[in-house]
Amino acid sequence: MRTLAFLILMPAVFGQGELYKTISDLDTALFDAYNKCDMEKFASLLADDLEFYHDQTGLSRGAKSTVDAVKANICGKVHRDLVPGTLKVYPLKGYGAVETGLHLFCDPKLGKCPDGSGAARFTMLWEFRDGVWMLTRVISYDHCNGCSRANAPPDFRK
Repeated sequence: MRTLAFLILMPAVFGQGELYKTISDLDTALFDAYNKCDMEKFASLLADDLEFYHDQTGLSRGAKSTVDAVKANICGKVHRDLVPGTLKVYPLKGYGAVETGLHLFCDPKLGKCPDGSGAARFTMLWEFRDGVWMLTRVISYDHCNGCSRANAPPDFRK
């Protein structure tokens, strides 16, 4: 289901700033597709052997099960916003990169997620495999439903 239109290739010389930009762009592409329910684009960024660990629903294996879960539980029901200033990217030698951050989830009719939205931490592993970046592992944890800046952990308050 992968199409060349959605693949981001690694340049020959790859510095930390470039890695951050690449992973940030991949995060934007992934969640733009997620928010718009563009399942073809969303699936094109996932490795077939994806593992998705969620603190409330457990382990899901395979890109298809993640796509199916997003179709059933997210499309038209939830919008994701990255909390500004929380995205961090670290290189993984010989593999790709690890991405961490905080994100908010809210009703898609609201546009941007307001204070009081659902919030969670995430860690994602991106592998650069055969010239293509693919999301291989996701850990979504420390969910806070109706999380306001007043009752949230300090780093959620940014």
